[in-house]
Amino acid sequence: SQKVGMGRSFYAQFPQARSVYTQANALLGTELSQLCFEGPEETLRQTENAQLALYVTSVAAWNAFEAATERKPDATAGHSVGEYAALVAAGALDFADGLKLVQTRGELMRDAARRTPGGMAAILGIDPETARQSCEAARDTGIVTVANYNGGGQVVISGAQAAVEKAGEIAKARGAKRVIPLAVSGAFHSPFMAPAGDALFTPLSRTAFRKPKVAVVSNVTADYVELPSDVTGGLTMQVSQSVRWEESMQRLLADGFDTFIELGSGDVLTGLMKRMDKTARAVSVQDADSLQTAVALLEAERADEGMERERTRG
Repeated sequence: SQKVGMGRSFYAQFPQARSVYTQANALLGTELSQLCFEGPEETLRQTENAQLALYVTSVAAWNAFEAATERKPDATAGHSVGEYAALVAAGALDFADGLKLVQTRGELMRDAARRTPGGMAAILGIDPETARQSCEAARDTGIVTVANYNGGGQVVISGAQAAVEKAGEIAKARGAKRVIPLAVSGAFHSPFMAPAGDALFTPLSRTAFRKPKVAVVSNVTADYVELPSDVTGGLTMQVSQSVRWEESMQRLLADGFDTFIELGSGDVLTGLMKRMDKTARAVSVQDADSLQTAVALLEAERADEGMERERTRG
């Protein structure tokens, strides 16, 4: 979801967001904010830069949202590298510590991709089980697995390029609507990334994670994280295992959550939620204008809750 211009609006209009970019620039010793706002796109797209940009912009969006609404989340979740920002919003991770981890994660995943090249593809109009079986049927060509169970009929596969292509062909033969090769530099969330996860474990284990103040749903388990040790283990495995996003969102829906705010760059997760549950309120906050839309949504929600209380009292 990285794109040139990401976060510029937050930086310009919210001191709370500006401070996030300023701190990141100082800690990294580079102008990450300039890369986010001005590019070049080719440099921003490199995984070691994209991950930092997404993390910092997500936290900046969260700071702007909190300042504008004075609201705390009841639960958080983040897709892939977004899980680090979700932990910050939940009070389980300091921003500076998360920045160091994301920097290391991006570099390790870049290095793993260079050592073992691979590819990824999005498959649309397919159920998770058919996608998994399509990968199994293509493994005589090489390693390929489901990287992201995104929901709404969308699955992303990852692995050796030839195996990804064959699994895509099998999936189309089994009813998938489209197979879209992704412009990525490696086979992320696949066994090809296991060395990166192993190397990430040491800095993760040295990080002072705290017990989350609100529920955080883990990518790896699609369940709530309760202990700092759970966070360390989950983030270690997450690099090479599937992002179980659909199950994570279904867990929240089953537990009564009905309003979802996507914070950061892009609106992909909002679109997925609307396809998963048409009754859920979902909105993306990716600039100052969309932040006002979220504020209006929350005000409407509060009004609805007030009317419900009045009916109950009556």
